[in-house]
Amino acid sequence: MAPVMGLKRPAAGAAVAAQTVTLPASAVRDAVRAAVREAEATAQAPAARVPAAAAVPAEIARDGVLCLEEVDGRRWSYVVDAAGASVKANGRASVGGPAFKAVPLQSPLPPVEEIMSFIRSYVVPEGFPHSVTPSYVPYMSWRALKHFFGGAMGVFTTRTLLNSVGVSQSRAVPGAVAINWILKDGAGRVGKMLFARQGKKFDYDLKQLRFSGDLLMELGAGIELATAAFPQLFLPMACIANVVKNVAAVTSTSTRTPIYKAYAKGENIGDVTAKGESVGNIADLLGTGLSILISKSNPSLVTSFAFLSCGYLLSSYHEVRSVVLNTLNRARFTVAVDSFIKTGYVPTLKDGNSQETVFNPPWRHEPVAIGSRFGEAFQEPASFVAIKPLFEDERYIVTYNPTKDKVYALLKDQAKPDDILKAAFHAHVLLHFINASHANLNARRRMNSNRSYQHNPVNMDFLPHIEESCKIVMSSYGVFKKKAREQGWIMSESLLNPGRARLCGIVPQ
Repeated sequence: MAPVMGLKRPAAGAAVAAQTVTLPASAVRDAVRAAVREAEATAQAPAARVPAAAAVPAEIARDGVLCLEEVDGRRWSYVVDAAGASVKANGRASVGGPAFKAVPLQSPLPPVEEIMSFIRSYVVPEGFPHSVTPSYVPYMSWRALKHFFGGAMGVFTTRTLLNSVGVSQSRAVPGAVAINWILKDGAGRVGKMLFARQGKKFDYDLKQLRFSGDLLMELGAGIELATAAFPQLFLPMACIANVVKNVAAVTSTSTRTPIYKAYAKGENIGDVTAKGESVGNIADLLGTGLSILISKSNPSLVTSFAFLSCGYLLSSYHEVRSVVLNTLNRARFTVAVDSFIKTGYVPTLKDGNSQETVFNPPWRHEPVAIGSRFGEAFQEPASFVAIKPLFEDERYIVTYNPTKDKVYALLKDQAKPDDILKAAFHAHVLLHFINASHANLNARRRMNSNRSYQHNPVNMDFLPHIEESCKIVMSSYGVFKKKAREQGWIMSESLLNPGRARLCGIVPQ
């Protein structure tokens, strides 16, 4: 196994050369436990704070450049702002001293280019045109033209259908109803288009999005049924319901093929997809026929909807849970790393998928961020200056922001796919140390509060945890990759959904 490049640990008064150590799984497990015990002991001791005078080197303190950052081709320079007396985070003031500010290195885009960039984010895939084949443009052009004629034809067919079922014999009422119906469908198409901007999320979080889409489908059905109780609000409620159901439809169609692909062996993805859709259509017809028979007895609408919705969502949950994927997205990567840290072993494909969380509500706190902005990760310049030497030989920087309770992995512009994976692994190792010592930190804060002492933690307080995580990552990352491959996992940095921010190593003159 190829050695893993080590991380530098600062020594007192002198730099120590980086070393590489490869440990077996049992030794890795023991090393992690020893590091956790050491981190807990460190947490019980008073926090070691860097004196303000020595927090930032003199050459940087004079409004010097801390680092450069690039996001989607645009660059920012982070400079020390000595005038900033405090930094505010989450509505409360942090420690005093120098702060930093982001200075754009390019002039703002013209309004026309801003609008075109916004439109492109909705109508073309990320990385276009390099992310698709040359035939994509003519295919989508003809597809757009086909849907144009289909939408125009829908206006006439909708009005004809409403007339056929005898909505009204007058000329005005069918026209008004048809317009309302068309507006309802149009709102649904707008919702479908807007949600399509989620883009690559359909590739790496397909289980989570698939189940969320089914939840939205039931929500839309519930709103449609509610129109019977509020007929005067038919148009707004029907529009909302159609938007929600079309968003669910986008999710279903976008995640269908990757799921079928996981079950296809060889070049039979078309056959697997066709037969899967056939099974779904047969079940749909049977359910429709049964509901027609039951509806003749006039059952309670609310009771019937509640029963059918529970059955639908329960089936959807187990459907998603039964899918076994061999790729490591964020959820499965978290399961694999946590298992490796605690036991020294990487879970099998079946175990890793069964432990994956398939429902992520929007308000759920994500403890790890990869490819973040510099301003999100650090509170003050001193933290960056102290942590930077630890990662001189790496193409990433990992830190912890206590005000947001999140571990951040910042990527350098030279970062390759393996560097992104290593950064994510390092972030989860650091998170393990932070979680292990959180109880002791909270106890110390409560004790200090009784003494009328207020301590606002900064990144610098967690420097020992970062150093300990560097030791573990140096010795265990290669072991983790080897064991993951042995279990059949395919690791791809794109499935981790890293942010597009990159730290640049060239300072402009």
